[in-house]
Amino acid sequence: MSADIPTQVRRRRTFAIISHPDAGKTTLTEKLLLFSGAIQIAGSVKARKASRHATSDWMEIEKQRGISVASSVMQMEYRDCVINLLDTPGHQDFSEDTYRVLTAVDAALMVIDAANGVEPQTRRLLQVCRARNTPILTFVNKMDREVKEPLDLMDEIERELGMTVVPFTWPVGMGKVFHGVLDLREEQMRVFSAGADRAGGDDEILAGLNNPAYASRFGMQYEQAHGEIQLVREAAPSFDEAEFLAGRQTPMFFGSAVNNFGVREVLDALVDLAPPPAVRPAIQREVAPAEPKFTGVVFKIQANMDPAHRDRIAFVRVASGHFERGMRLKVVRSGKELRPNTVVSFLSQRRELLDEAFAGDIIGIPNHGVLQLGDTLTEGESLQFTGLPFFAPEMFRMVEVADPLKTKQLKAGLQQLGEEGAIQVFRPIAGSVLMLGAVGQLQFEVVAHRLEHEYGCKARISPCRFSIARWVTCDEADGGAKELQRFIDGNSHRMAHDAVNAPTLLVEYAPELRAIENNWPKIKFHALREHAGLVFQKQLDG
Repeated sequence: MSADIPTQVRRRRTFAIISHPDAGKTTLTEKLLLFSGAIQIAGSVKARKASRHATSDWMEIEKQRGISVASSVMQMEYRDCVINLLDTPGHQDFSEDTYRVLTAVDAALMVIDAANGVEPQTRRLLQVCRARNTPILTFVNKMDREVKEPLDLMDEIERELGMTVVPFTWPVGMGKVFHGVLDLREEQMRVFSAGADRAGGDDEILAGLNNPAYASRFGMQYEQAHGEIQLVREAAPSFDEAEFLAGRQTPMFFGSAVNNFGVREVLDALVDLAPPPAVRPAIQREVAPAEPKFTGVVFKIQANMDPAHRDRIAFVRVASGHFERGMRLKVVRSGKELRPNTVVSFLSQRRELLDEAFAGDIIGIPNHGVLQLGDTLTEGESLQFTGLPFFAPEMFRMVEVADPLKTKQLKAGLQQLGEEGAIQVFRPIAGSVLMLGAVGQLQFEVVAHRLEHEYGCKARISPCRFSIARWVTCDEADGGAKELQRFIDGNSHRMAHDAVNAPTLLVEYAPELRAIENNWPKIKFHALREHAGLVFQKQLDG
């Protein structure tokens, strides 16, 4: 079977959809699934009281609010390619989950609301992609509404995101006079008509970019689009694959996801342009996707995807080799062995038993605390993949159970939600009241909702005096574990342990942190846990 691995790797496309909230990201996800044939009917994101909801929004709170609060994974086949699509939360309060998902993909599809242009969350997510040189395709959505001029949008993307934009399609009109898009690659026009069954392929296609019939049929909107294309072709650079793969150039597409329009061009471009799985760096060496032995990394853990079974699924990005159900796997962090027999592939919460997988695929391994975020799985080799971030929280709350008889459920729920990365949970060394750390207020609301509805315990979430957290370590050369323990003992009133027992300093004010840093020069203070994760484990084991 190993001889087939390179062929299978070349078939894989793994990408995330990213955007600011309400840009239409989840709707586009639905329509990509629809066009690929993975689903037959798209759920309605807006009709929150209806029986259908977005395929990628599976949590009860997502259905109630009509927003995505957890990333979800969907696999589909299109044009002999296996596409792994990850839908991410758009809301900035869940950006940490999105950042971790972006470590598991080879490309990203950026959705921009044509009326609002580049918005704050789009900038933040693009910074993460640029830091990893992730190739990005851009879909400008909602062209069936009154929106910004396409040249202004193109200029804004280049200015705000620091990327060269190369239009692959160009809109003819907008809003009530939106006539369709000119496909600059195929030199044809796809005509827009509201309500058409485009997944069935009944769009009207007209040949040519300078077809004389366009002027009489589409009037001044075509004349304007024709002039803009001439300008763009003279001023903009041509598509450069190397620049695109380096994350410095983005192909741009226009359409209306809610009307299924412009989606097929994006899907074709993902197959044609997005790269197959690449080499992934580990601390020990670089791992090539076509290597015969399996390696993978846990980038997400989700509890209660099936509330009836209280399950916990570890999402594993396959980095190399050939996965087979029942094979022996080593959890490098703990040295424990797994033989997963119920591994699944995903269509959001819908799961199917999986017999095999290759580099680029996302597989789900049911587990009960054996796997943690960032864990590396191998066939025996000691490897540690890097890059999975845990950011220091910006907001803190204390959490207590409303009914003392439900204390056990609260602790179990918070442990699982902490392992999942939905919230950061801190256990104070001095004191019994647990603390929660988050990037935004909405995370606390989601955790309270999930504790009540998934674990059966109502939680009281109250203000907390702390506002800054730093993970702490100490190099062996500076005294190692002994010096770290001395620091913990001397600051026990403001020390806590997080979900993986990493010692964490909690302070109220920035000047207080600076004073502690000056008083303890041998201690290292980390705002990002990924840099210190291995040191924690070593010192804990030691």
